[in-house]
Amino acid sequence: MPTRIPRRSVIVGAALALSAAATTPSHATPLRRNPFGRYGSPRSRLTPTTLYVDPRGAGDHLTVQAAASAATTPGHTLVLAPGTYRETVTVPATATGTTWIGATGDPRDTVVVYDNAAGTPKPDGSGTYGTTGSATVTLRPDGFTAHHVTFANDWLRADHPGITGTQAVAVKVTGDRSAFHRCRFLGHQDTLYADSPALTAFSRQYFRDCYVEGDVDFVFGRGTAVFERCDFRTLDRTDLASAPYGFVFAPSTAGANPLGFLVTRGRIGSTAPDAYYKLARPWVPSSDTTARPALVVRESRLGRGIDAGEPYANMSASFPWQDQRFAEYRNTGPGAASPVPGNRPQLTGEQAAGHTREAYLGEWRPWV
Repeated sequence: MPTRIPRRSVIVGAALALSAAATTPSHATPLRRNPFGRYGSPRSRLTPTTLYVDPRGAGDHLTVQAAASAATTPGHTLVLAPGTYRETVTVPATATGTTWIGATGDPRDTVVVYDNAAGTPKPDGSGTYGTTGSATVTLRPDGFTAHHVTFANDWLRADHPGITGTQAVAVKVTGDRSAFHRCRFLGHQDTLYADSPALTAFSRQYFRDCYVEGDVDFVFGRGTAVFERCDFRTLDRTDLASAPYGFVFAPSTAGANPLGFLVTRGRIGSTAPDAYYKLARPWVPSSDTTARPALVVRESRLGRGIDAGEPYANMSASFPWQDQRFAEYRNTGPGAASPVPGNRPQLTGEQAAGHTREAYLGEWRPWV
């Protein structure tokens, strides 16, 4: 079997490659003459509210956070030159309608990454970061859109054996009408936090043609989130000797919200042994014991990594998965087999008609 390269090595390797590219004579590649490609430049700005970010100095700002801090009012676009941005970034709620664009069109070229975990001590000695505080990128505004960007948290359990709070979020998004197109989300535990700002806020989020990887609850939260044509990848683990290694989805949908996570026309693959992962488990947080987690996976291919016989598990015995809103519809692949039909609730055709991107997102059409 070929040796797997740890993701941190991949990210660092990409950064070194880009640094080397920066030393290449400017005539060698059009991208080096203008790292922002077809999206203009500070000298040829597409719009007055377009800002350019380049760690090598060709933009308005060297870091993504510096640009976000300069774009706290509505309607800004941040064009990100290729590079690895090792930083944490917070976009405030006032920055409605913000757009981030990875300039090359390949999300592997533009990586925003950091390595805090929930149990990481804060530098000021005030405690640890907690799950929310661990996020590499925190997105609060309504109407946020990202194209061709990688969001990553490369904190590794093996590097921190003394830390028990191993949640390490790549991105936390809470705003309504938040869309991600051809983006990547890399992490281990709690990679993608699709949430809302309050129990009564049913934030809608849309992910199309994205890639998400992790191990424990790596897509989670109480948002109303549609994942269309997305790839999910469960990771191998060397710190555990037996199954389960983890869970793909852990929704915490508010009880008053009729809709939670919808996965449609997706794919779930794995680098772990067969059947070592559960498809989902419900998260009923202590802050909201009235939550009724909701997940529908439909017309998707589930690989061998998913435990077909027992695809769901409990996070707490007090809130069994059977009492939640989990269902499937016309899935395929070895992980979608039903050796124990009672363990795989299925929608009827009539019920499935109410679980579409249109039904979940209402008048908002981010795929147009």
